[in-house]
Amino acid sequence: MLVLTRKAGQTINIGDDIRIKIVEIGNGFVKLGIEAPREMPIYREELYEKLKQLNIESARMDIDRLKTFLGLKQKD
Repeated sequence: MLVLTRKAGQTINIGDDIRIKIVEIGNGFVKLGIEAPREMPIYREELYEKLKQLNIESARMDIDRLKTFLGLKQKD
């Protein structure tokens, strides 16, 4: 892990397309601004972990239950 020290208003560049700016430093928090291509998803870690878990669960879903849920199969 690379650890950098930055002050408010300073930036960090990642490659040619990503720029992270320290917008504000407060009491126990840091506010970041992120400039990146629109097609690059950016998530807070807790949301990213939840999305991963939902994807795993949906991949395990029974196909007949999914068809019923989507209205593609009549309930018995």
